[in-house]
This record gives sequence, structure tokens and C-alpha cells, in this order.
Amino acid sequence: MKPAPTSTIAILVVAVVALASPPVAFGDDGAALFKTKCAACHGPDGTGQTTMGKANKLRDLGSADVQKLTDDELATIVASGKNKMPPYGKSLKPDQVKDLVAFVRTLKK
Repeated sequence: MKPAPTSTIAILVVAVVALASPPVAFGDDGAALFKTKCAACHGPDGTGQTTMGKANKLRDLGSADVQKLTDDELATIVASGKNKMPPYGKSLKPDQVKDLVAFVRTLKK
């Protein structure tokens, strides 16, 4: 039996290391989406302390008031919009909406 070429061994080592690496933390996509889609109004920390947030009297997303909403209720707000918040249901995939909801859960006080 002939030994495997060095390039084949290197590829196998890279594949094993990649598979053994911990997966990306859940919610990283949600954090990135929040930063691009939501932070302009809700602020990077979700408190709503931005010019738009204050003008629209946005609730702190980490508050008990918001956190008591179910995941489905939050997903509906993201997808359908609420008050002056635009709907994102056509521009985001369902998994992206779930990622945003998961990120909002990390803002809990």
C-alpha cells in the first residue's frame, strides 16, 4: 500500500480541525442582523435611546415588558411590523427572524 500524498494528509487534518471546532455561537447571526436592521432605532443595546427611539417612545427590548412576550409574539412584530416599525417578513427568512428573537432574549435585564 502506497502512503497518502502530503497534500491529502494536510486536507484531512484541516477537515478534522474544522469539524472539531466549536460551532458559531447561537445568536451571532441575530446580533449581526440586529446591528444592521434594528440598532438605528432601538440602539446597539436595545434600550431605544436613539433619536428615532426617543421620538417613537420605543420600549427597552431588555425590559420585563418586552421580555414577557412569547417568541411567537416577538417574531410576529419583527415580520409584520408594529406602529412605525416597518415589517421585515418579506426581507428576512424565518430563520433570520428567529435569530433576531434569540438576540432580543439576550438583552434581558
